[in-house]
Amino acid sequence: MTPVPRIPERFILIDDSEADNVFHEIMIRRAGFTGELRIFETGQDALAFLRQDALTVPTCIFLDINMPALDGFEVAAQATPLLDGKPTTVLVMLTSSDAPSDRERAASLPIIQGFVTKPLTTAAVRAMLAGG
Repeated sequence: MTPVPRIPERFILIDDSEADNVFHEIMIRRAGFTGELRIFETGQDALAFLRQDALTVPTCIFLDINMPALDGFEVAAQATPLLDGKPTTVLVMLTSSDAPSDRERAASLPIIQGFVTKPLTTAAVRAMLAGG
């Protein structure tokens, strides 16, 4: 996983799977994170939040690829102007896809700073919380 520029004080989960969101929240909390955690089940709701938030809190956004209406790549494209110039915010794809084409597409978009295949582990979260 790509190192996070700053230790996150907030995590945002964007995934249409309620079960995945519950599991990933548990992993984040088990890793020792006690800060703010927001969950959005649609890309539209997440984008609405990002449009109104000042994005000054160091934040890690975990974004699923396969979602209805807007997939993760579409959300990332629409989030790009919102996150541009915000070094406190990183966007990481958290997906069940391990397809080379998805990895390549994610790597080609500067806004996406990491790619993690589900499930999220406490070890991965701890590494982020340790600053790398």
